[in-house]
Amino acid sequence: MKSPFIWDKNSDQPYPIKDKVYKKRMRKKHIWDYIPLFLTNIIIFPLSVVLMSFFKGREVNEEGFYGMGVTLEKGEIQKELIEELGVKYLLVRMPLWEMDRVEEYVRFAQSFGEDKQILLNILQDREHIEDETLLIKDMTTIFDKFSPFVEEYQIGNAINRTKWGFFSMAEYMKWYQSIQTIRDDKYPNLKLIGSSVIDFEYHYTIRTLFNFFTIKYDALSSLLYVDRRGSPNNTQMGIFDTKNKINMLYVLARLSFKTTNKIYITEVNWPLSNTAPYAPTSELECVSEEVYAGFMKEYLQLVKKSGKIERVYWHQLIATGYGLVDDRGGIIRKTKAFEVYKQILKDRDANN
Repeated sequence: MKSPFIWDKNSDQPYPIKDKVYKKRMRKKHIWDYIPLFLTNIIIFPLSVVLMSFFKGREVNEEGFYGMGVTLEKGEIQKELIEELGVKYLLVRMPLWEMDRVEEYVRFAQSFGEDKQILLNILQDREHIEDETLLIKDMTTIFDKFSPFVEEYQIGNAINRTKWGFFSMAEYMKWYQSIQTIRDDKYPNLKLIGSSVIDFEYHYTIRTLFNFFTIKYDALSSLLYVDRRGSPNNTQMGIFDTKNKINMLYVLARLSFKTTNKIYITEVNWPLSNTAPYAPTSELECVSEEVYAGFMKEYLQLVKKSGKIERVYWHQLIATGYGLVDDRGGIIRKTKAFEVYKQILKDRDANN
C-alpha cells in the first residue's frame, strides 16, 4: 500500500487514514454519489423492511456451509489445523499491492490440497483503483494463474471503509465492471462475488444492488459483523438482530437484478480481550475467549437456521486478536473457540 494508506500487520487491515486534507478532498470529489445513494435508499430500504418476513429460506447444505479464512503470512501450520477442523472451503486473500508475490499466493492456495475449494479475496488498493491499465494487467495475471484451480473470486473488501481505498459506491462499481469485462472476455467460467460491504450498513449494499451499471454478482458477499452489539441476539436500530439483518439482506438479493440469491458471509468474528494491538477494535468491544466461543456457536446456528446464507467464512484461523488460534511468540495455542468449531463440524459429519 502507498501513503496515505498504511497496512496494520497486527490486525490485518489498513490503519484509518490520518491525512485529513486528502480524505476531505477525496470525499468532496465523490460527493455527487450521495444523491443516487439517498434516492435509492428512500425507496428500497423501507420496502425491504416491510418484505423481509415474507421471503422464506431453504434447507442449508451443511457440507458447504462452513468456511475458514487463512492467510499466507501465518505459515504451513494452517494446513494441519485445517485438516484437524475438517473445513473444505477456504478464503484466501490476494492483495493487489503484493503482485510481486503472486506465485507465493498460488502455491499457498494450492498447498491445502485438491479437496479444498478456494474463494480468492481480491484486496484493493488505491493504485489499482485509479489506474485501470494496471488493474487490467494484474487481474489478468491473477485469473491466468489461479483459474486452473480457483473458480470463485470476491472482488473487493470492506468497500464502504475509506481506509480500504474507495470513496464512493460508484467508484467501486466502475472498478468491479472493469474486472467483470476481463472475466466476460477471457474467463467466462469464473464466478465474481461482491459487493463486500462490511457491517450493517445496508444503504451501501442497496446502492451496489440497485443502479444502472452493467454489473452482475454471481453471489452476494457481506462482511456481516455484529460484534459491536455483543450477543448475536442483541439488536441495532430497535429490530435488527442477526436474524433480521439476514432477512433484510436476503430480500435485497431477491429484489435486485444485479445478483443471484446466493449469499456468502465472508467475514465475521469477535475481538478478544487483552490482545491489543492485535484486536481490531477498542477494548470496550472485546470479549473473553469463553464468550467468543459461545457467540460464535450462536451466530453460526442462527445463520444456518435462517436458510438464507449459503456459506459463512470465519475470519480467521490464526489471528491473535480475533482468530481461533493465538500464535504469539511463535507458539500455536488453540482457543476454546477452535475446539467448539471442531465439534460443530464433527456433529455435522455425524449427521450426514
